Amino acid sequence: MNTDTDFEIFIVTAPGLESVLCAEIQAKGFRTPTPGKGGVTIRGGWPEVWRANLEIRGASRVLARIAAFRALHLAQLDKRAHQVAWGEILRPDVPVRVEASASKGSRIYHGGAVTQRIENAIRDTIGAPISPDATVCIKARVENDLCTISIDTSGETLHKRNHKEAINKAPMRETLASLFLRQCGYDGSEPVVDPMCGSGTFIIEAAEIAAGLKPGRSRHFAFEQLVSFDETAWQHLHASTNSTTPAVRFYGSDRDAGAISMSRANADRAGVAAWTDFQERPIRDLVAPNGPPGLVIINPPYGNRIGDKKHLQALYRSLGQTLLARFSGWRVGVITNEAGLAKATGLPFAPPTAPVLHGGLRVALYMTGPLVGCS
Repeated sequence: MNTDTDFEIFIVTAPGLESVLCAEIQAKGFRTPTPGKGGVTIRGGWPEVWRANLEIRGASRVLARIAAFRALHLAQLDKRAHQVAWGEILRPDVPVRVEASASKGSRIYHGGAVTQRIENAIRDTIGAPISPDATVCIKARVENDLCTISIDTSGETLHKRNHKEAINKAPMRETLASLFLRQCGYDGSEPVVDPMCGSGTFIIEAAEIAAGLKPGRSRHFAFEQLVSFDETAWQHLHASTNSTTPAVRFYGSDRDAGAISMSRANADRAGVAAWTDFQERPIRDLVAPNGPPGLVIINPPYGNRIGDKKHLQALYRSLGQTLLARFSGWRVGVITNEAGLAKATGLPFAPPTAPVLHGGLRVALYMTGPLVGCS
């Protein structure tokens, strides 16, 4: 890998949301993003890797492709792995772990054997310690006899913004929430309401987007431990910002007082408390805030999150009736795993989006256009 030129960067997301992530990456000004299975490929250098980790809201991880070669047997893989320029990427004093997998379509089919050869190559060439707890992770994949080696430049998954310390049951990941907001057409210019806000994820994400705050601003990344890391350039990138005061406000409510306490604390840590409003309130007391209409987005209970089917049907019916009666002109997005529950709302949904895995269930986003109120 020549670190002076650009290389392939794979930005991981939840399967089913690749095109949504691609649109975000394009909007952020990255070159020629190409969606594929499980993520989006771009090309760039280490500054693009740093910026992707810092700025892309829908990304789960950012992988830098550092080598690719054909390997028909383990001896060949061992030889090629020793030829990788590990010293241009990894520091000899920083522990590394290796994760490898091999598909059945390859003559090399044992992931553990691939892991062992790559670990040996790293130890033999630069002497870096191998540790199962290391932050720096090398990922290898053998598919159709092609071995692709990447480095996970993120470390902890990128939904961990380092703002949300308090969470409730079945929390929505920030990365997923941001992509659902984008699917709903949200661009930061309109108010957002979440009447079942839990720990506040949708409202905090919406406020951060409106304020132009970078999602990775409060955390560290694995790339900070690589040879290529430039502290001065990183600090300059980190400090450059187009943050602004949102022109609208963001409203969360929940019948659970504990959820409201969590949401307020999380919003405060994220630096968006001044633009958010969290209130303890059941669905029947929900009213539209003063000002222009915007987006109502909800991740209500479903599936095994609540076992009583009749209770769920009644909850969705009440939600739909309240929104139709009081939110004329607002758009609605509802995430659920059952078409029957979405139908129970009585809301005029378009066909749902492609299903996405969330909390072990396949969920879809149901969206409306601006509601026409009923009295």
